[in-house]
Amino acid sequence: MARSKSSQNWLKEHFDDPYVKKAQQKGYRSRATFKLEEIDQKDKLIRPGMAVVDLGSAPGGWSDYALHKVGDSGTVVALDILPMTPLTGVHFIEGDFREDEVLQQLETVLAGKQVDLVLSDMAPNMSGVGTVDQAGSMYLVELALDFALNHLSKQGDFLVKVFQGEGFDAYFAAMREHFKKVVTRKPDASRARSREVYLLGRGLK
Repeated sequence: MARSKSSQNWLKEHFDDPYVKKAQQKGYRSRATFKLEEIDQKDKLIRPGMAVVDLGSAPGGWSDYALHKVGDSGTVVALDILPMTPLTGVHFIEGDFREDEVLQQLETVLAGKQVDLVLSDMAPNMSGVGTVDQAGSMYLVELALDFALNHLSKQGDFLVKVFQGEGFDAYFAAMREHFKKVVTRKPDASRARSREVYLLGRGLK
């Protein structure tokens, strides 16, 4: 089957992408790892001993990076509705984090530990219809914020990927309501033409 022009362009951009090449060289699971790495280096986000929850974790790049930073004394729990190749040291729960059964599994893994950091690099399956995709992505980030508010310790932090567009300003305002400080980050590894940015909420009120 012949590939469409747009998918040929995407494949070319993907394989010419220096971050894709760098990820392959370093053995990272995805180029997205560099986004978290850059934000972490700037904001000193992940420290040894922390409990980190990674929402929408597959293929596992962020969980892998977080695991190396929290060390043996820390805990990383990855959740996704998609399967994920196991990562030694990461607790993976396959399922929808809105469901009680999945949340119970999370409580069991945490064993009373407070969550210090919630990460979310989730995005919906893109249809190519701008308004539909934006609504889908805002729905996901609202779910992630709700999860963070219910599970973070006092002073906990929340990093989430958000697409700029309808609903973005209201979401930013909601984060400012709940966190002492909210900053926007656009890592170098995030493609310039992409509307994605990362919002970092520091210190749950």
